[in-house]
Amino acid sequence: MNSLVRKMLKTILRRGGILVQLLVIFGLLTLYLFAKETSYKFDDSLLLALFILASLWIGYVHITVFLKNYFRKNAFKPEDAHQFLLFWRYGWLGAGILFALISLSGSMGTLGISAAFVGMILGWSLQAPVTGIAAWIMVMVKRPFSIGDRIIVSGITGDVMDITMTHIVLNQVGGTVAGEERSGRGVLIPNATLFNPTIHNYTYETKFVLDEVVVLTTFRSNFNLAKQILLSAAEEATQGIIQETGTKPYTRVEISPEHGIRIRIRFQTNATDRQRISSEITEKIIEEFGKHYNQVEFSFPHTEVIYRPKYHDQGEPSTPA
Repeated sequence: MNSLVRKMLKTILRRGGILVQLLVIFGLLTLYLFAKETSYKFDDSLLLALFILASLWIGYVHITVFLKNYFRKNAFKPEDAHQFLLFWRYGWLGAGILFALISLSGSMGTLGISAAFVGMILGWSLQAPVTGIAAWIMVMVKRPFSIGDRIIVSGITGDVMDITMTHIVLNQVGGTVAGEERSGRGVLIPNATLFNPTIHNYTYETKFVLDEVVVLTTFRSNFNLAKQILLSAAEEATQGIIQETGTKPYTRVEISPEHGIRIRIRFQTNATDRQRISSEITEKIIEEFGKHYNQVEFSFPHTEVIYRPKYHDQGEPSTPA
């Protein structure tokens, strides 16, 4: 019999919980207003404190249920969600105790002014931590990047290794070396700074990005052969990527009047393996140019002196006087 009653009470509270909670708040507010308008010996300040506590508690319960469900699905790590919910719980507890103490004065005006003053002081003193947590929530909601993405933030390029409530941990790309290879040096970016700089994500929609290798050939080189060498080198190095994306390498050509013909071979490459693939393509191009040195050659700053004999109009070579 007792178990049946408990089940019935749980069912009533679960289905009509919101209605019951609203009735409690309405009843406390009614008692407070009644105490203010009558001469009965009610402690209206105590009623106001109970009303504030009940309102905060009900708000806390419903918002916490929503946050728990959301964080279970979207948090990068369960311990981060647990840590945030602890801060959330103690924050509400502190706010409830503070507002309850203030409300014992019995004046709604005093309560409003005190709440605004306390909020201003807390907002000023906890600006960086609160901004950091807000940025962490923004990252979870908007997903501008995830763990494993290669990003540029605050002028630093790196692969995201971890996302905590206070910092983003990057494995820096470059830094100790030229180019875009992991240096192994960890960089901690405070979350509070994420609202200010522009964030570049190499892998926002896909793990591939467009890259190019530039080759400058002389005007007397066999252009078609040079172009074919570049295309073959890029296709061989990115064969797997071509099968996955369906995009083949292509060329773009420019004429540099003072230097030669600039050929750009452009291709899809893995964002986190960009340096290796471009280096592999460059090596293949150098090897093929070496095999066909009599038909294609690199253009580079140099001076050539070409001697030609001078002829008269009759077509005979001139002889020195």
